[in-house]
Amino acid sequence: MSDSTPAPDNENDTKKMEGDDTKEDKLPCSPSRVLHLRQIPSDATEAEIISLGLPFGKVTNILMLKGKSQAFLEMASEEAATTMMNYYTPSTPYLRSQPIYIQYSNHRELKTDNLPNQSRAQAALQAVNTVQPGSPATTNALVPEGQGSVLRVIVDNIAYPIALEVLYQIFSRFGSVLKMITFTKNNQFQVLLQYAEPANAYYAKMALDGQSIFSTYCTFRIDFSKLSCLRVKYNNDKSRDFTRLDLPFGASHPSIEPFTASAFGTPGTFFPSCAGPPGFVPHMGFAQAAGFAAPAFPAPLSSVAFTSALPGQVTLPGFTGVPGSPVLLVSNLNPEAITPRGLFILFGVYGDVYRVKIMFKKKENALVQMADTTQAQLAMNYLNGQRLYGKVLHTTFSKYLAVQLPRDGDDDQGLTKDYSNSPLHRFKKPGSKNFQNVSPPSATLHLSNIPSSVTVDDMKKLFASTGSTVKAFRFFQKDSKMALIQLDSVEEAIRALIELHDYNLGEDHHLRVSFSKTTI
Repeated sequence: MSDSTPAPDNENDTKKMEGDDTKEDKLPCSPSRVLHLRQIPSDATEAEIISLGLPFGKVTNILMLKGKSQAFLEMASEEAATTMMNYYTPSTPYLRSQPIYIQYSNHRELKTDNLPNQSRAQAALQAVNTVQPGSPATTNALVPEGQGSVLRVIVDNIAYPIALEVLYQIFSRFGSVLKMITFTKNNQFQVLLQYAEPANAYYAKMALDGQSIFSTYCTFRIDFSKLSCLRVKYNNDKSRDFTRLDLPFGASHPSIEPFTASAFGTPGTFFPSCAGPPGFVPHMGFAQAAGFAAPAFPAPLSSVAFTSALPGQVTLPGFTGVPGSPVLLVSNLNPEAITPRGLFILFGVYGDVYRVKIMFKKKENALVQMADTTQAQLAMNYLNGQRLYGKVLHTTFSKYLAVQLPRDGDDDQGLTKDYSNSPLHRFKKPGSKNFQNVSPPSATLHLSNIPSSVTVDDMKKLFASTGSTVKAFRFFQKDSKMALIQLDSVEEAIRALIELHDYNLGEDHHLRVSFSKTTI
């Protein structure tokens, strides 16, 4: 297997070589173009092993040692092997939901000409090398025959709601996502997702099957769907056709805010075909849009920027669950109307707000520190682009990791507030049911904790006092402590929520206000 080691030419020599392989686990090795892979699933194929290395350069040889759950992968150059190692060291790859561990081999090259049972390995390599590197045929060469471009994704152990935009940002790292449909079946949150190319679906399954979005929560189980093409009727929070931005939103769903629509390109950016053209790249790369530079990788992982502090956890720079920043920069505020408490109440709909700081010299800007980046992403998804006190909010990740409190003796005129121990946090318990009821801002508000002595007229007058126009109101038939109120606009509802959440209605009842998923 190296220049100093004669190639084994019989089965005994093969076994001897396999015995030497275990030494790779104990000794640190210098960089080599041969990589040693451990804990390979027994049913893994040569094509799957090759696909781990293919994005980083040409794969020149492979040796499978299934009896030891090991494999050797030889890259064309040491540089390609180093790139592959640098990528997979912080982000453990998975094959068939099983983590694969990779290290440099002691061997400098593979010599397998005289080894038995190498026909399948050589056939897989030949399939790759008969087409031009980087072409669609290259990426499709390893795709199992008959596999389509539609994936079915089941998300287990959900602790947080997963917006369609979040799923798009994850899966679009592996190619052009044309269509997505989310639904719940058998009490399981599922996603149907169509790529432009079968190879995109293949690489996404290889990389994400068994991974979790938030540490141990929201784990992907991915397989290939029998459907060849998805049909999407509406572009809303449950489904999206990125090739048809002209589709209606549907009667029961809120519209996509302009900032969300722009994130998926403008009409004409996406090709209006079911399969999509070869090599089609999505309009927006999330890492670049969020202000982060993605590392350079060969296709098809050229836009992937996964890192992982915990094995099996999907993380993206500046994205949900990432050690990017839990702090949001909120700009274009109305300085005459906004207060730290107002931002605490509004952003607190989507997570627990720890601190708020309105900038002393630029009061139209503020920093909002959420409990974690998961909640920061959620708040940004839903509040960016909303109107508040006559201004359109702009929300993005901050470069700061925390909001600093004023030093003792400093007077910042009450512009910085610490809410880390507030009793108004909605999501103090991990996996809180409140996350299941999170929805985008809407003109209809859900009200709760209403004392029995309060009447319909009392509630209408209360909301009218905020300057809102009440269009409809009704108590829940089965629970008179809860009600729905419909105002004239989303902006009115946002303002009313800020001003009336935790309002004292008497009898030790403080009003609870949130956005409703339904209308009256």
